[in-house]
Amino acid sequence: MSKTAPTRGYTASKGDLQARLRRIEGQVRGIERMVDEDRYCIDVLTQISAIQAALDKVALGLLDGHARHCMHEGAAEGRADEMANEMMAAIGRLMKRG
Repeated sequence: MSKTAPTRGYTASKGDLQARLRRIEGQVRGIERMVDEDRYCIDVLTQISAIQAALDKVALGLLDGHARHCMHEGAAEGRADEMANEMMAAIGRLMKRG
């Protein structure tokens, strides 16, 4: 008997999400090359900022999918408060930087 993967809030856009993450991975490798090439500090920092912005966009998309799909299912199962607390904790972790 085969077990199918559960449907997540990002399941419908999984391909787009994976493509975005691969681009971010490429950007990180680019920063590694910049450091290897002794590039100007501010240029490296600018690229790091771009990666953080790209990751934030991915995170917001995941939160949107979670709110629209996972929390909807959780509410139907009577777990609305638990799901809301879990999401708020995740948002709190995302907001803590530096």
